[in-house]
Amino acid sequence: MTLALGTAAVVLVVLVWELVRPSIAKEISSARRMWAERRRRASLPSGYDPGRDRRAEQRARALLRSCISDSDWEMYAELGFLRVDGAHGGAADPGATPYAYLIYPHKPIVAYLPQTGELLSEYCVAFPDETRPYGSARLPDSDDVLAKWIALTADERELIGESNMHLPGRQVDPERVRRDLQRLARWERERGTLGFGGTASQAADNLRSA
Repeated sequence: MTLALGTAAVVLVVLVWELVRPSIAKEISSARRMWAERRRRASLPSGYDPGRDRRAEQRARALLRSCISDSDWEMYAELGFLRVDGAHGGAADPGATPYAYLIYPHKPIVAYLPQTGELLSEYCVAFPDETRPYGSARLPDSDDVLAKWIALTADERELIGESNMHLPGRQVDPERVRRDLQRLARWERERGTLGFGGTASQAADNLRSA
């Protein structure tokens, strides 16, 4: 009799535990999130405005839009990156193959051949946010793109010479870049704004057949 009662008590405890366990797990998860949020807030400077980053990105997008062409702005707004044609190689040597760059927010600049879609290299550059009193290691996304665009179009050789060069795929997924080149080709065809005499479409065709 005692054994039967003991077994029934154990079964009852197990059943009660199974019933309350989801609620307990939910409460623990909620408590962890609250604790993490409190720690995050405690680490922020006094007077920190949580809407600052969003407003900073809005200002950065407005500035970027005022500095680049309408078509480049549409490219960035719709595709999330900018293409910049290379200033050297083809210009210095008419027989050389032209090249171009893709500029992503907070990722290396990717060099590629528009005719074939071949990825050449990645160039790692960084522009820290020195705004006071909340400066950080990261600019707003659109400010980062604008800084790279200005540096690349103003003095390509200096930027490339000072950056850390790596083989394709070090930080940016090559498959992502190939998909982006195909998206770029479709975007250009729809607007009739093909770069290098239509080589974006050639690159997309080569990528699809690869």
